[in-house]
Amino acid sequence: MAGQFDDLWQDKLQPWLAARADEQRAAKQHFWIWLPGGALAAVIVTGGVGALGWDPRLSVLGVIVCLVIGWAGGIEKLDALKKKIKLELLTEIARTTGLKYALKPYLPTRYHRFLEHGIIPRHERKHFEDHFEGEMHGCDFELYEAHFEKKVRQRRGHRWVTVFRGVMIRIGFPHNVEGVTVITRDKGVFNMFEAFGRKLKKKKLERIGLVDPKFEKIFEVYGNDQMIARYMLTPSFMERLLALESALEGKNVRALFDEDSGSGELLIAAETGDQFEISSLFNPVPDKSKVMGVVDEIRLVTEIIDLLVEPAQFGEHGKMTT
Repeated sequence: MAGQFDDLWQDKLQPWLAARADEQRAAKQHFWIWLPGGALAAVIVTGGVGALGWDPRLSVLGVIVCLVIGWAGGIEKLDALKKKIKLELLTEIARTTGLKYALKPYLPTRYHRFLEHGIIPRHERKHFEDHFEGEMHGCDFELYEAHFEKKVRQRRGHRWVTVFRGVMIRIGFPHNVEGVTVITRDKGVFNMFEAFGRKLKKKKLERIGLVDPKFEKIFEVYGNDQMIARYMLTPSFMERLLALESALEGKNVRALFDEDSGSGELLIAAETGDQFEISSLFNPVPDKSKVMGVVDEIRLVTEIIDLLVEPAQFGEHGKMTT
């Protein structure tokens, strides 16, 4: 991939980014006109309120409004340029690796199944971005980023707290996946409460013990078919799941084998923070090292998905039969 990227950088990306330098300068000039303009308007409002003898609180409100308008108007062009560059670069990089890219998923695939089975936490506000899709070994897959927040009430009002920020992955297997098998992280003494809760749900799931004690300490597994779950959750598969977590520099990877789609899918979520950010607001035009960092992130994802779906290596048992 390094050779492919070097050619892409020399032939297309570097010349295209060089042409954006003038746009970046114009956007920064726009910012430094609007921000001082907002500050000047705030000074005028403060003086006007004082001269007219109005309530001083109106002065505070006026200052806030003027500064917000100055900031919002100033960053408008910088933000638009940052999004334009991100879309162009990630689209081209994804194409080089055989993928398609969009700034946001048209629909957050299988979101409700992730939520229903506790692969992602309950939340009150959600945001999705950076959608990649492609195919490997006859398996189609999608990856997108998600940010979920929950409202926490305080003595005065409330604040929003992040409960999940990371990637959500769907892999559609070419062979049937039967039943439902949920892979979560070990919660220590709280495991008994989760097991009890899953028994009460509409689709009752029983706790399933893992053969390897190493993974028994890391994961908790629930399913509606003990034999099928043990067939799929071999030590090699669990190793790959942890390898995905390491490749993404994330934590708390969890997964779901799900028959709900009809042909069977593997759904994965991992807390990774905000990835695939190729530039900053005040420096929208990135250099080669920044672009290469995102190339590495995409490469790691495709390599680990390649391992997860490789038919001849699906567990120690080989291919699943339909």
